[in-house]
Amino acid sequence: QARLVESGGGLVQPGGSLRLACAASGFTLDYYAIAWFRQAPGKEREGVVCISSTDDVIVSADSVKGRFTISRDNAKNTVYLQMNSVKPEDTGVYYCATDRAFRYCPGYRLREFDYWGQGTQVTVSS
Repeated sequence: QARLVESGGGLVQPGGSLRLACAASGFTLDYYAIAWFRQAPGKEREGVVCISSTDDVIVSADSVKGRFTISRDNAKNTVYLQMNSVKPEDTGVYYCATDRAFRYCPGYRLREFDYWGQGTQVTVSS
């Protein structure tokens, strides 16, 4: 059974760093694009960044450009979201998503994904 599991969230001070992980089981991640979304309290879920099956990256949230990077470790079947210089407005639940037809990132924010992780909470506060 295909499954995504996020980890790495927690409480971090402004200016700090976190690395989130999205681990897959039941399928091989390197064949697929992976997207990260986040949902802040009281707000709609938004697409943050996406990495394609060919490692092209789209960063959608202007607020994270230059601070967040996405990468994959195929040997570990895991995609990472490195969050640097975090800000209070980065607080929220972070989700990864994919599906078996998802290879390239354009349009990912409007896509209906088959596979979502359970989410990992990120809280940026002093």
